[in-house]
Amino acid sequence: MREILSSIEGEWRRYKALGEGAIRQLQDNELGRSGPRGGNSIAVIVWHLAGNLKSRFTDFLTADGEKPWRDRDSEFLPHPGIARAELIEKWNDGWATLFAAIEPLSDTDLARTVIIRGERFPAHEALLRLLAHASYHVGQIVYLAKEFRGNEWDCLSIPLGKSAEFNRNPLKQRPPS
Repeated sequence: MREILSSIEGEWRRYKALGEGAIRQLQDNELGRSGPRGGNSIAVIVWHLAGNLKSRFTDFLTADGEKPWRDRDSEFLPHPGIARAELIEKWNDGWATLFAAIEPLSDTDLARTVIIRGERFPAHEALLRLLAHASYHVGQIVYLAKEFRGNEWDCLSIPLGKSAEFNRNPLKQRPPS
């Protein structure tokens, strides 16, 4: 049975789609552009998120989620001039690791123990913790993309001032988020 896991997986897929919707709207020169006051670029956030997903979900139920091969500090190196194809490949690689790991799981696996940095968690708690981490970074990507695109931004949810219209016929106009 996968009722709970399907719900959790659906949220992961929703955040992946939100991030992709934001990235799609960016100009190539904005992918490696630093955030306000020298903050992380979208490329840095993608590198970090992909590194986290690969580390946490490689051998999810059987090995510590912080792998010895992960070089977390390198995930925060700047990527000026990053090619879109390289960024998308990195993004997809992290998400593919996640989905490959959770696809065979059943709801009974949610009570199993997962280790992250030596700390033990029930698998369901680890999944929710990791979902929160990913959603935090996807939110950063969306924020930066909206900031960079300004008036050219295409809203990923219900546009401001359109809530009443949406609520009159929500199934017809369902946004991806």
